[in-house]
Amino acid sequence: MYTDLTIIALFIFVYSAVAGRVERTPITGPIVFLAFGIALGPVGLGWLSLDVELEGLRTLAELTLALVLFTDAANADLSVLGKSWRIPERLLVIGLPLTILLGFGVGVVLFQDLGLLEIAILATMLAPTDAALGKAVVSNKAVPGKLREGLSVESGLNDGICVPILLALLALATGAEQYRLGFSLKFFAEAIGIGLVAGMTLTLAGSWLLRLCEGRGWVTETWRQLPVVALAFSCFGVAQMLGGSGFIAAFSGGLLFGALTKQEKHRLLLATEGTGDTLALFTWVVFGAGVAGQAIGYFSWTVLLYALLSLTLVRMLPVYLSLQALPLGTETKLFIGWFGPRGLASIVFAILVLDAHLPGGGTLAVTVVCTIVLSILLHGLTANPLVSRFGTKWHRQKG
Repeated sequence: MYTDLTIIALFIFVYSAVAGRVERTPITGPIVFLAFGIALGPVGLGWLSLDVELEGLRTLAELTLALVLFTDAANADLSVLGKSWRIPERLLVIGLPLTILLGFGVGVVLFQDLGLLEIAILATMLAPTDAALGKAVVSNKAVPGKLREGLSVESGLNDGICVPILLALLALATGAEQYRLGFSLKFFAEAIGIGLVAGMTLTLAGSWLLRLCEGRGWVTETWRQLPVVALAFSCFGVAQMLGGSGFIAAFSGGLLFGALTKQEKHRLLLATEGTGDTLALFTWVVFGAGVAGQAIGYFSWTVLLYALLSLTLVRMLPVYLSLQALPLGTETKLFIGWFGPRGLASIVFAILVLDAHLPGGGTLAVTVVCTIVLSILLHGLTANPLVSRFGTKWHRQKG
């Protein structure tokens, strides 16, 4: 345990010191974290044991995603989002269902040994995009605001929408009581409704209390960094506890927090963003050492091909079709379609499916892991170059 702690602590120290330099290269943080985990894990040098149970990895991924969703939403420019709401609307209402359907169709062709319901489950697990991996794009000011806000809202809501769909499919595939179809259909409405109410209620009360205490000088500099982190986790935890979607609660709470705090939000969110980055580092190192490194040996040509198609055709074609009615150029639509990385939500879904003990559960999990690894590499390596090229071209046309 102390060996793992020492190695990870030294890694955090070194990466923190050079993070600014790394961010100016095509090598993103998640690529470094994943490579570090694989290289020092059991299939590499064997210096990291990181004996983390799947449930522990799921919790770590959920908390990381909740914190990233809260901060991304809080940083959103609501004035821009109000003018460009049709982009995320069409991505969620049209693009998301089409992505699941196309992913199902490709799976039927490639996976002859999986049942139809298992293929539908795979398509659903890989449909939501990852706010954490997409941060290099949605936080880059070179990208037009309407595209950044649109991608941020899409990634903030699509995982919460996919949860009840996944539960319904598991109900049909297993017949288990905890996945019964009636519960899943009811949960679709409850997940969104409870998530919204929990996130907004807690944020409204928390923001009021924080302003009141700050106005009376009760909040010291030492403790100023923690309330927002605690608020984000509270939104997630309370919604999950009540049977709603913690991810929707975190995202909706973040939107409200950003609207309520306005000019103060960047100062208040600084520690929260740092905590989210640290949790992401831990998550991808654990994923690399404990999951990805050991799963690589099980990647087949079928798994690799499906993963590649999931990141390209299965994502980009539905996005392109869903945005046809909007006055966006072909290059813009392709740009939005490409930057749909898969990550933390898919990890959570894969662990949920493994717990259901489906006959093809191993193949489903390996395919999800392969897709996430390729997404970290491909989206990470192309983020800065494509953002720079696209941003320059867009500003030149506007000027």
